[in-house]
Amino acid sequence: MLYLNEKHVKQLGVNWHATIEVIEEAVRCIASEDYAQPVKPYLRFRDLQNRIIAMPAFVGGDVNSAGIKWIASFPRNIERDLPRASSVMILNDVETGQPTAVINTSLLSVIRTASVTGMIIKHFIAARPRPSYRIGIIGFGPIGQYHLQMCQQLLGDRIESITLYDLRPIDREGLGLEGNDRITIAESWQQAYENADIVITCTVSSKPYINLPPNSGALLLNVSLRDFEAEAIYPHVKDAIIVDHWEEVCRENTDVEMMHLSMGLQKEGTRSIVDVVQHNCIAQFQSEAAVMFNPMGMAAFDIAIGQFYSRLALGSGIGDMLE
Repeated sequence: MLYLNEKHVKQLGVNWHATIEVIEEAVRCIASEDYAQPVKPYLRFRDLQNRIIAMPAFVGGDVNSAGIKWIASFPRNIERDLPRASSVMILNDVETGQPTAVINTSLLSVIRTASVTGMIIKHFIAARPRPSYRIGIIGFGPIGQYHLQMCQQLLGDRIESITLYDLRPIDREGLGLEGNDRITIAESWQQAYENADIVITCTVSSKPYINLPPNSGALLLNVSLRDFEAEAIYPHVKDAIIVDHWEEVCRENTDVEMMHLSMGLQKEGTRSIVDVVQHNCIAQFQSEAAVMFNPMGMAAFDIAIGQFYSRLALGSGIGDMLE
């Protein structure tokens, strides 16, 4: 059985084009119903803002793997100088059920998250091509930092500017941002939001604060799910809301659930990631409509990325083999 930790995953690196293709293959499996994914349970105790989530799934196709991710999210860990999230993934052989790999790092979750975002960006820029794009990233912890790397590799010279904002000071030098005159550190979320064609929220906010209309035709990637005030954003995105999985995302006080409860948003009023990949739905939206993507996080994508890294590690001789 293969064992991988964060050091091993960092050795393997990230080819964002490859990981985005892995996500697209998983979406094709979802479209053909060659997958299984129960709604994930949340374990809470004592401090109820903390949660540990079980995420089992099977993905067929070229992925052909089953497994489970067990991920803890403790927001106050930031105050302890500890990572907010920690996780372990177990992969199983689909013929025998035998465990084939244990991957002990939350980095894989970050890579999955940014790869799903990248898939949406890929289809967005294909449907709405422009010479260049202005990007705003609100929240610049590990997830925000990996989203920056993904955008730089995916968009390259098509990036006009990147504006970053975080409640904590951003160490430009320590994060290797020096010398890049396209990157600006904002003093407020409004600066990052108002100047962007593509907005990515990567915060740990527990309540919404974004109360401004988006730019015409913008892409809002609501990665952290609890940043937008329903009444303020819904009129601008109501005809172009995309979710990864309605039953997963319309709960836990997400912006989608708030739009459902207060604005009457229904599942039938949203489009899915299958619609994005298989039916080119972004090209069907009105060009001036802002597009809003709300991903709760699908276990199928974690298993697909885990299997990708497991195979990559075996082929590269990286990782530890356990009895």
